[in-house]
Amino acid sequence: MTNSNITEYVLTLSCPDQPGIVAAISTGLFEAKANILESQQHDDPSGRFFMRVVFALENQSELYEWLYTRLEALAGQFKMTWSLHNRSKRRRVMLMVSKMDHCLVDLLYRWRIGELPIEPVAIVANYPKEDYAHIEMKDIPFYYLPITKETKQEQEQKLWDVIKETRTELVVLARYMQILSADMIKKLPGQCINIHHSFLPGFKGAKAYHQAFARGVKLIGATAHYVTEDLDEGPIIEQDVERVSHRDVPEDLVRKGRDIERRVLAKAVRYHIEDRVILNGSKTVIFAD
Repeated sequence: MTNSNITEYVLTLSCPDQPGIVAAISTGLFEAKANILESQQHDDPSGRFFMRVVFALENQSELYEWLYTRLEALAGQFKMTWSLHNRSKRRRVMLMVSKMDHCLVDLLYRWRIGELPIEPVAIVANYPKEDYAHIEMKDIPFYYLPITKETKQEQEQKLWDVIKETRTELVVLARYMQILSADMIKKLPGQCINIHHSFLPGFKGAKAYHQAFARGVKLIGATAHYVTEDLDEGPIIEQDVERVSHRDVPEDLVRKGRDIERRVLAKAVRYHIEDRVILNGSKTVIFAD
């Protein structure tokens, strides 16, 4: 049974590794009368320390304010980068899609059944809404922003306006097949996730699965990562692969690839909204459940 007098929070932090960090955080939470529910930490070879703590706190404003002030002081003492998130507040998520809609459909389904606790605030596509008539979008606002070389800058300004108006906290490129400009990416640091078909060797372009078939690959896969100015090179959140054989034709690879992309993207989004991902330069630390 949920206790209405208690709120659960997630604290994440990273800082230079040194003795006393865990003790200081634990003591601060104890003094605020918080109850620690989960705690994970990682001492990275780079010399940085990472931590994720889930705790319950009584709904008393003075306790929260005291704890927040205490955490700010500890952040200064240990040179921490940190965040504190109320678990009951759903992240406001924008979903962007192109012609291939399997990832969009999957995310909406997981949201609809309560598996993915997000608040979809907008669906943005470079194809008209009629192309997605088969998808149950409920009352999620839909924005048709077709992109051409001549209209890219104008449409990205409209996209940014929508992001601001909807107070979007996370942008998910659910097989959105347009490259965001460097200016747009700079506005979304650690707030934009993409799903990318990944192979060994790597194949780029719209016919990646056909290229893989031509090379006789034995594994196909997908990678979910944060979007950076380096195309498809952002910090990786989740990956998965599936074995294929000489019996598989390109259509088989496409079918299997869709399944991998769906589950990899869904897991990456869940990790992000549950504050399980902490950036570590060009990499990530993932505190999986």
